[in-house]
Amino acid sequence: MAAEDRLRTYRGRRDFGRTREPSGQAPPAGAGERPRFVVQIHDARRMHFDFRLQVGDVLRSWSVPKGPSADPADKRLAVPTEDHPLAYEHFEGVIPKGEYGGGTVIVWDRGTYEPLSHDRRGRPVDFAESLERGHATFRLHGAKLRGEYALTRFRGGGADEEEAWLLVRKGAARPAGHGTPDPRRARSVRTGRTLAQVAAGAD
Repeated sequence: MAAEDRLRTYRGRRDFGRTREPSGQAPPAGAGERPRFVVQIHDARRMHFDFRLQVGDVLRSWSVPKGPSADPADKRLAVPTEDHPLAYEHFEGVIPKGEYGGGTVIVWDRGTYEPLSHDRRGRPVDFAESLERGHATFRLHGAKLRGEYALTRFRGGGADEEEAWLLVRKGAARPAGHGTPDPRRARSVRTGRTLAQVAAGAD
């Protein structure tokens, strides 16, 4: 599916005359570059983390209420949201009240990732295909998150149920593993600011 079609829901929910979120008109990333990821903290109606992986010309996105954890013992609920444009990786600011997702956003972490998905015989599987099948593994190379993670769908999203996934750090559990920091004290990897500082500096 073309990026224009995949961003239809994203654009339909936003008034770009009011919000500074990117409309997705920027050209896609160059071919051959390692795919990108970004984790944003979003202080909207409910505080949550947005976990986004570049898949083709868009960012596949999940809302992770408790945020991704570096501790393999933590299994984080991840609820799919609409695809976002690649330029959203850089977005940090305040979405106006009344707009979809109104609230403050900071870039908590970002970097690149390596797709690691394979079939039962150990043969590589296209990453987009692995997501469609409901299980994808990847290695993050971020400023804060590093190592192997997996996204696994456990609820299919039928007519009466919401699709849901688990985001888990792979590896042996650590007795004193480092989870996710307090989102209100966390700082942007892009600007070093907290949510409160970004909100206070908004126009």
